[in-house]
Amino acid sequence: MTWLESIILAIVEGLTEFLPVSSTGHMIITSAIMGIKNDPFTKVFEVAIQFGAILSVVVLYFKRFFKSFDFYFKLFVAFIPTAIAGLLLKKHIDALLENVWVVASTLLLGGIVLLFVDKWFQKNEEEGTEEVSYKTGFLIGCFQCIAMIPGVSRSAATIIGGLTQKLTRKAAAEFSFFLAVPTMFAATAKSLYDEKDLILESSDKIPLLLLGNIVAFIVAMLAIKFFINILTKYGFKAFGYYRIALGTLLLVLLLMHVDLAVV
Repeated sequence: MTWLESIILAIVEGLTEFLPVSSTGHMIITSAIMGIKNDPFTKVFEVAIQFGAILSVVVLYFKRFFKSFDFYFKLFVAFIPTAIAGLLLKKHIDALLENVWVVASTLLLGGIVLLFVDKWFQKNEEEGTEEVSYKTGFLIGCFQCIAMIPGVSRSAATIIGGLTQKLTRKAAAEFSFFLAVPTMFAATAKSLYDEKDLILESSDKIPLLLLGNIVAFIVAMLAIKFFINILTKYGFKAFGYYRIALGTLLLVLLLMHVDLAVV
């Protein structure tokens, strides 16, 4: 991986991590186009730079993270389903990460769902709540498990999960951001521990990871502010159309046997 490739991947991570468009799917596509998808370090890098993205949430919502212990307990309860599913299904998840067909299909299907989300949960903006209960947090965590399929989008799954529990769009989005912190921190820590020998085998790996996290942090801060404004004013449709367009394009390219470095 070159310095330029690390910056490009970090920008993609920062832009897409908190949008309902699938950061994992976008990084798989980007790394495939650059021809580095099958590099073992690329896979570690894509997970590790999530730390920079989640740090942006802590900075932007600093007061919320130190408001009460109840907040942390709710996040822990919401994190439990993903932790269990991640441990049980890791091998299957890793296999799906190798397949751009899966990413293309889930981007398309998820985009279609997003076209109708605003209509389905329209009453939430008038009658919904901004208070997340333990039950709500746990159910949102269950929705997060669906996002283990690449292309689904952790953000989309958890926000829709929140909407099913009568949260407003803004409250659902913000809890999705908060839940990303323990989820992605755990994934990053495990990846770094499992691949520590790979990271330490050459002197350029750690600087690349540091640069990636810094870029992802800066870009994610801007993306979060942008997303909240768009979501509260216009809803999900724009993201739905984008996903449909991208998913359709990828499927067409794959059907035309365009080389996307798919294993």
